[in-house]
Amino acid sequence: MNTSDAGTTPESVVSESVGTFAAIGVDPRIAQALTALGYEEPTPVQRASIPPLLEGRDVLAQAATGTGKTAAFSLPLLTRVGNGHRSEGGPSVLILVPTRELAMQVAEAVHRYGKPLGLNALAVYGGASMDLQVRALRRGVDTVIATPGRALDHIKRGTLQLATLRAGVLDEADEMLDMGFADELEAILQATPSTKQTALFSATLPPRIAGIARTYLQNPVHVTVEREVVAEGESARVRQVAYIVPRAHKMPALARVLDIEQPTSAIVFCRTRTEVDELSETLTGRGLRAESLHGGLSQDQRDRVMQKFRAKKVDLLIATDVAARGLDVKHVSHVVNFDVPADAETYVHRIGRTGRAGREGVAITLAEPREHRLLRNIERQTSQRIEMAQVPTVADLRAHRTELVKATLREALLEGGLDAHRGMVESLAAEFDIMDIAAAAVKLVAARDEGEEAEIPAVAPRSERPSGDRYADRGGDSRSFDRGSSRGPSRGREGGRESGGRSRREPGFAAAKLWIGAGRKLKIRPGDLVGAIANEAGLDASNIGSIQIADNFSTVEVPEAAAEDVIAALKRSKIKGLKVQVRRDRMGR
Repeated sequence: MNTSDAGTTPESVVSESVGTFAAIGVDPRIAQALTALGYEEPTPVQRASIPPLLEGRDVLAQAATGTGKTAAFSLPLLTRVGNGHRSEGGPSVLILVPTRELAMQVAEAVHRYGKPLGLNALAVYGGASMDLQVRALRRGVDTVIATPGRALDHIKRGTLQLATLRAGVLDEADEMLDMGFADELEAILQATPSTKQTALFSATLPPRIAGIARTYLQNPVHVTVEREVVAEGESARVRQVAYIVPRAHKMPALARVLDIEQPTSAIVFCRTRTEVDELSETLTGRGLRAESLHGGLSQDQRDRVMQKFRAKKVDLLIATDVAARGLDVKHVSHVVNFDVPADAETYVHRIGRTGRAGREGVAITLAEPREHRLLRNIERQTSQRIEMAQVPTVADLRAHRTELVKATLREALLEGGLDAHRGMVESLAAEFDIMDIAAAAVKLVAARDEGEEAEIPAVAPRSERPSGDRYADRGGDSRSFDRGSSRGPSRGREGGRESGGRSRREPGFAAAKLWIGAGRKLKIRPGDLVGAIANEAGLDASNIGSIQIADNFSTVEVPEAAAEDVIAALKRSKIKGLKVQVRRDRMGR
């Protein structure tokens, strides 16, 4: 971990030996609440960020998901608001996040942290009732957690007043830029008081983020939390294993792996909401407690699913990446990639949800033979080994179930209380051998879990094939799709259409151009399309190509293999509250 002032010699802001939140300046009432919530000591990013934020300094922090960023910026800001910096007539703190799921997650955490000080929080995001949000804002709220698009809508309506702001936070700043929110962020920041305190947290610091920091942060303290290095001879907290399996056998393979692993709580990541629902239904049919989490659920449905998962009433949470972003559940024992992630960053974010709080975790990936090199690329980029394994055979499964039966019987013998059943055994012993009676009892116990299991063919990785994109198995070249510049929207014109600023170089795999029946006249912006596709179709923003916006329609390029999923997802959803036509562009290729 590194902490320094921008443009100055690095300074030690806080001692690494500090062990409690109260010791680094968090309000004692909040610190007591943290203890009750099970927080033991600050994480590195919290130890480095909290003291300068408590002093009123701006902070520019680079830290990955799962390092405790929410507490790092909310605890000190809530402490300041609760101790003399509370605003009247409007919010004191505005926190901007990329997705509604993360908005809800941060709002829930801020509410818990601020409760001892009588502070309240409100999540503001698209897809929820504007009227309800307006009424809540008018009643008064101390902290607003918002997605950029909805925050800007409220600012333009005059329902979100920024003159009272004491502090602003950009959380997951790089993700917001990747989703096309550059213009919204600039507009919001320009509307905030120049005297406010600002914190910017990002997993990466590309040039555009650095530019925002130079413009809107004043002499910030730089905080960098390096990836944890495991000492030689020590085991990493997350065991990583990949099972090589043909696509047609993925469903039964996953069920078998879960049967062997016996996770106490697991998140299974899928590409699309359709895949999520199908997998959830299949696993539920096999007797597992599984629930879906994706953009097609209403807010109430999502809340109920997460409540059940946190209460451990659900064993498996089947989710898309976007729907699961920001989830902070410490008891996850396993993370499963139903498909190999498109890039190392996505892989790291996913598996970072297990092995938390000192616990050991397991990361499982189901890979097709042709995806072997994708896994090797992830290994090289993360400097972590992924064990390659074959799916357990029927014999392995039976041996495992036999051990479970033996363990169950051993526990029953040790527990005692068998006298009530001795009469039945003695009665049968007059007719049968005692060993046969015991074997029959074992057979009945084992039969509860017996089922017809087909053998899953063993396959070897096709390492001689080139690495592929996550959609390459469904057609097209296997090279990666280049989304071009990450800069904000430009206003040039190409072929009579307004360019949305997401230009691309020649794509590395087959791209499909989609026609969307909404354009400039309906105030559609590139960020609206990127956000809709990423949230609703589960397609990573980096795989979205050229976006062109005309007066009455727009076009967007996506991987050919993902085109039908994107079309189906957008037809089921709304863009800026509008139902729009979506089809392949007849003028495209």
